[in-house]
Amino acid sequence: MAVALSFLCGSCRKNTKQLGEAITNRDSVSVMTTYGVDMLISEEGRIRYKVKAEEWKVFDKMKPPFYALEKGVRLELLDSLQQVESLIEADTAYYYDEYLWELRHNVHAENINKEKFDSQLMFWDRRKGLIYSDSLIRIEQENQVIVGHGFESNNNLTDYTIRRTEGVFPIQE
Repeated sequence: MAVALSFLCGSCRKNTKQLGEAITNRDSVSVMTTYGVDMLISEEGRIRYKVKAEEWKVFDKMKPPFYALEKGVRLELLDSLQQVESLIEADTAYYYDEYLWELRHNVHAENINKEKFDSQLMFWDRRKGLIYSDSLIRIEQENQVIVGHGFESNNNLTDYTIRRTEGVFPIQE
């Protein structure tokens, strides 16, 4: 009987798998993950922004600390009547320092004039009231499409400058 037990125990030890090292660097792991985020942000006592995301991860020990929204995000700028003035959607977003958004992959924005902005990279600096990019930007207006490499705009995408533009522009005779 003792021989059978030692044989069984010995065979168990041979089948054990090596495990990976424990994560000891705490800054590489999110401290919190929230699902189904629907958040309102106020300024001066008035709701100005709405944020929707499937998943929101907090990396508070990274240098600099940031939030990761890697499963998509929708940002809405609201007017005084809580109506959407402009919106930005992206497949991935990172939020730094409570003011700077980095929006990546299939970034789509619209303003109150129904103009559409599409790029693969945009930044939104809430502190400066500025949306900008150095990447390729496509702006679809009512009668034309403008393409450029870089742009800069106000928060609601109504006053913007496009750099290195190209496109087809209709001319009335």
